[in-house]
This record gives sequence, C-alpha cells and structure tokens, in this order.
Amino acid sequence: MNKVVLAYSGGLDTSIIIPWLKETYGYEVIAMAADLGQGEELEPLREKALNSGAAKLYIEDVREEFITEFIYPTLKAGAVYEGKYLLGTSFARPLIARRLVEIARKEGAVAVAHGATGKGNDQVRFELSVKALAPDLKIIAPWREWDIKSREQAIDYAQARGIPVPVTKERPYSMDRNLWHLSHEGGDLEDPWNGPPEDLFELGLSPMQAPDKPAFVQIDFEEGIPTAVNGSTYAPVMLLEKLNEMAGANGIGIVDMVENRLVGMKSRGIYETPGGTLLYAAHQALEQLTLDRATLHYKEWVAHKYAELVYDGMWFSPLREALAAFVDVTQRCVTGSVRLQLYKGNCILGGTRSQYSLYSHELATFGEEDVYNQKDAEGFINLFGLPLKVRALMERNRDQSMGD
Repeated sequence: MNKVVLAYSGGLDTSIIIPWLKETYGYEVIAMAADLGQGEELEPLREKALNSGAAKLYIEDVREEFITEFIYPTLKAGAVYEGKYLLGTSFARPLIARRLVEIARKEGAVAVAHGATGKGNDQVRFELSVKALAPDLKIIAPWREWDIKSREQAIDYAQARGIPVPVTKERPYSMDRNLWHLSHEGGDLEDPWNGPPEDLFELGLSPMQAPDKPAFVQIDFEEGIPTAVNGSTYAPVMLLEKLNEMAGANGIGIVDMVENRLVGMKSRGIYETPGGTLLYAAHQALEQLTLDRATLHYKEWVAHKYAELVYDGMWFSPLREALAAFVDVTQRCVTGSVRLQLYKGNCILGGTRSQYSLYSHELATFGEEDVYNQKDAEGFINLFGLPLKVRALMERNRDQSMGD
C-alpha cells in the first residue's frame, strides 16, 4: 500500500482528511504534527489521529528551530507584511513542509498532503516548500478536489464518521497557534464591520481588561538576536514564552486587519502576537541607535521585500536567502539593551543603549559645543541644493525667452 504523509493539526480540516485520503486514494496515512508551541492542543492528537484512521502519528518538537531558523531571521530583517502582520503563520509553513518531506523520505511515501483551502495562502506556502525540497513527491490538496464546499459541510462530514472536531457551527473560527502568535479567521469575523468579541483572545487580555498600572521590561540583544529579559538570560523558547506572558497580561500584540492574500482576494484576520510585538519594537529601536542612515534606509526596503517573500511562501528561494545574508551583515553591531513600558495595549520606548551607539551627544546637543562648526552647513547646502538652483535658473531663463 502506498503511503502519504499528512501535515496534521487535529483541527477540522486535517481530521476529516485522514478518512478522505483512505477512501479516495487507498493510501496508508502517516500523520505528522509539528509542535510549534500549541501547548495543550497536542495532548489528544495521537489518540485522535489513530481513531480517525491514521496508521501512525509523528509529533515533532520543532520549537527551537522554529525560533532560531525562522523567527529570528525574520525579526532581524524587520519584515512586516502590509505594515501590521508579523508573519506568524507564514514562516511556520516552510518548517512544517520541511519536516513533512523528511518523514516522507523516512517512510518511503509517494505523496504528502495538507489541509489548506484553495482560497488561502497556506496551500502556496506548503507546496512551494515541497517543490523546492522534494520535487518528485506528489502533493495532495483535498480542498481543491473534494465535494465539500464549506466549514459547515466539513463539520457534517466529521460528525457522520464520528470524528470530534474543535469547532462548531456556532463558533466556526479557523485558528492557527504557535509560540509566536494565534490567528483567528472565519465566522462573524468575515464581516470587517464586526469587532472581535471579548472572549476571542486566548494569549492575553484585551487592552480594556489590562491593568491600570504599567509594567516595564528590558530586552538585551546580541547581533540582532534577543538573549535576555530583565537581566536574566533565557534559551529561545523560554525567552519567547516569558515575553508572551508579560505582553499578553498588558493587552499588547492584538492586530485586526484586512490583508491582501497572494491568491488575489482580501481577507480579515485577528492576530495575537504579544511577545513578538515587544521584540519588533525593541529591535527597531536598537537599530535606530546603531545603524547608519544609508544602511537603515536601505534595510527598510529590504524588510518590505523580505516580508513579501515570506508571506508568499518563498522561504526556500535564492532571493530570500540572499536578503538574509545582507541582513546578517547589518546586525553585526545591533547589540545592546532596550527598555519598554507596557500599558493597556501600548508598547512605549523607555530607553536604548549600546556599545555600538552612533548617537553622539556632543554632536546632537543644542547647548554650547566645539565639535561641530555650524558655518560648514552653508557650503553643504549650496552643493546639495545646486541641482535645484540650476533647474530654477533654467526655467526662469526659458520663461523670459518665451516672453520675448
């Protein structure tokens, strides 16, 4: 019997895909769940997968490599999609796909499968990653093949086969959770006029429920990578969990946005990214202190392109790898400490310091100093503004000649 390896989450879609693959293709189904920090969601998966018809379930702990190989490069790049989205689902998919391919090789499978819909971005992210890593493997995307057209029909399919699912017709949200974020889509959120319900948030409080007293946090970086919180050094997983706890308790990291999907439509999502919001704010502040103007401004363009590549599923592309190499060079001096004040959803900068600081009090002060000759600015302005002056003179002479 041929084997297929399914990227399995235990959610609605992948739960019903197991029996569908067996009924449709006659494959032996090997399920693979990547532990990206979902917590208690992983506990019932093994029994559930086997009861749904899987021959075997791999639960792969990839939390550390998720942070060091996917989150940190994106953080160092400063990549944010459309000014808001910190890419929590986007850069998880290539990691899952990579482990999917590794298990397919181990099991001698002929195909891999995923539960992404034909309307979403994840189908692209999974499949581009598989094509880059194992172009010979067949890819099965049930949502593009079966007769199920809605989540309500999918729930009916599961109930008919006695498969418990974590959503109901009353609460049909599609959620994706990992160490970095939690996303919410579907249901009444599909109408952008509907605000998120108060009971939606799971990684922290809403800003309205957050304490009336501010909290303070200091984050230390070495070459763009966070290493310590409030003076204590943590391993990557523990560091992010610590920041998630602190930020979530103060209502930080909630984003409500209508984004442009790669497949051509707009979608509305609610994202919770508490610790990641702190890291982005602190990292940006440290870069502003340690990077020169030309590098900082060029890196802003790189960040925009980097975010698009990650969002579009091009993690294993040569361009993304080349941009990552550029980013690594820019981070050589992004070392130091940043203080943040957390208050009711706000992340307020409280101070930055670095041994590589390019800020000079002697140059910037409005007080008396001897290191900057203000008369030198006149010559600079004359040369910098020379093209503007030449153009203005040309236009004046042209107007005069036309008048004559």
